[in-house]
Amino acid sequence: MLGPENVSLEGKVALVTGAAQGIGEAIALTFANFGASIAMCDRNADGLAFVSKTIDELGQRVVTGVMDVRDADQVDAFVDDAVRALDHRIDVLVNNAGGGFPADFLDVNAKGQDALIRENFSSVTHFVRACAPHMPEGGSIINITSIEAHRAAPGFAIYSAMKAGVANLTQSLALELGSRLIRVNCIAPDVIPTPGLPDLADVSARMPLPTMGNVDDVAGAALFLASELSRFVTGTTIHVDGGNVAAGGWHRQPDGRWHP
Repeated sequence: MLGPENVSLEGKVALVTGAAQGIGEAIALTFANFGASIAMCDRNADGLAFVSKTIDELGQRVVTGVMDVRDADQVDAFVDDAVRALDHRIDVLVNNAGGGFPADFLDVNAKGQDALIRENFSSVTHFVRACAPHMPEGGSIINITSIEAHRAAPGFAIYSAMKAGVANLTQSLALELGSRLIRVNCIAPDVIPTPGLPDLADVSARMPLPTMGNVDDVAGAALFLASELSRFVTGTTIHVDGGNVAAGGWHRQPDGRWHP
């Protein structure tokens, strides 16, 4: 029978990338609130310091790193620092860091393409390689992708392709790491206002769930995947999108009917 202990993260160590604001911040604070020690990194030193102070006030241990997740050497150094400081283990890895910029594919030069690949795909592989050797049985890797991994994204072609690549990588890693009882899953959000995406129009009236999502919705899905509640869940994607993937090209119109 399930109980509160199945949700608790007491005694666990979680590493969250891109944790200075938005979804990463919400996940780090939620995990700390449920008992986890936190290692977290970001390029935003001020934001990272604010989140670190809040976690400290919750009574949890915290290790921070101001760094570039695209740099494999910096990733290795940060993970080494984290495992030394936090019980020589990492129970949960959340690959949240990422981002993009709007531009038609033909307007993205080779340098811009490389930056998108390194930030949205290579950063994930760097952290998995660095963290997996320190993960015990029951470990959980959670990759934050996007609804754009599952549909066309004009103006964000490279970004969405990398998120799709992470979704596919997740399935392969779930098989490769399954024998060690390490689970690997994705969360694919949509319509989540964050500091990195501040000007979303209110499209909730056209959505299957006529409300806007928020960062805590994503953090709740991450808590499920980090906890024992999901001990038999691996290689899959949780869509935190208000039903938009299910809707496909269908939208609720002002008359209340659904039209393509």
